[in-house]
Amino acid sequence: MKSTIQKAHESFTAKLNRITSIEDLEALRIEFTGRSGIITQLMRQLGSFSLEEKRMYGPLLNDLKTTIGRQLLDKEVAFKTIDEQQRYKELRSFDVTLYRTTHFKGSLHPLTHVTTELEDIFITMGYTIMDGSEVETDFYNFEALNIPKNHPARDMQDTFWLNVPGLLLRTQTSNVQIHAMEQQKPPLAIFAPGRVFRNEATDATHECMFMQGECLFVDKEVSVGNLLATAQHFLQAFFNKDDLKIRVRPGYFPFVEPGLEIDAACPFCIKGCSICKYTGWIELLGAGLVHPHVLKAGGIDPAIYSGFAFGFGIDRLAMIKYSINDNRLFRSTRPAFLDQF
Repeated sequence: MKSTIQKAHESFTAKLNRITSIEDLEALRIEFTGRSGIITQLMRQLGSFSLEEKRMYGPLLNDLKTTIGRQLLDKEVAFKTIDEQQRYKELRSFDVTLYRTTHFKGSLHPLTHVTTELEDIFITMGYTIMDGSEVETDFYNFEALNIPKNHPARDMQDTFWLNVPGLLLRTQTSNVQIHAMEQQKPPLAIFAPGRVFRNEATDATHECMFMQGECLFVDKEVSVGNLLATAQHFLQAFFNKDDLKIRVRPGYFPFVEPGLEIDAACPFCIKGCSICKYTGWIELLGAGLVHPHVLKAGGIDPAIYSGFAFGFGIDRLAMIKYSINDNRLFRSTRPAFLDQF
């Protein structure tokens, strides 16, 4: 038995020295240490030996098994080291200037297209683009906009409140109005696009996060006529339709008085279509003259100055402009949808 163990070790060593690949190494491992391998067969033979013979040859056989396992592991590590060195050399010699025959073409998101177009329109009208914080205080999001605690209008906007008392995710870009009035002296004209958040269920026409735009103008003797002229000019420029007409209906917004709903004549039809729901009109803007309480909250004297403001959903404008019927597509990652833009 001792001679058999010695010959098995010599045979293993000779075969190990001839190994040139990790695949051959695995075959050698199976040959010697697998379920039907040489070592396993010797272990089975040992089971029929006497107790004295087991004490004599058992340790020799265990030493052989341990030695073979260690040599197999050392050889495997050596192969892996060589492979890693080879891959490193290949990476070092990779030519980053090689010409690629196919190119992946990206595009701007449709909401980015629309937001950029809106900013260009308001800049040509003399407005300044202004950004605002998405994490806002209760004061700027509600109280300064004439929406005190327990005001019914708070129930119209399901709010994401943060764990920090008094902080929330803004429900409207109207919060930028107060910051603008605090930071600038009249006359001021700003347009503030940005994301807003409402804690509501998602469907084809509603999202818990969407884009909104806010226009604010403050100066002396500002009237509803100024508001309507600005709104009409803006909508005509956006839809590229110089004869686009608007109509005005009463509306309620706590931060303006009077409050107005501004509709635009459908730019895609004459007698009605699916976009305007066959009415010929599309509801687009919530507007009005800035409430005196809001001017005071912004540090402006309402006895001297007045102003107008209007807001709209940028997502809604994009849906109308590009005939998109599901708001959820804007937050999807579908190449078939995004590649169109």
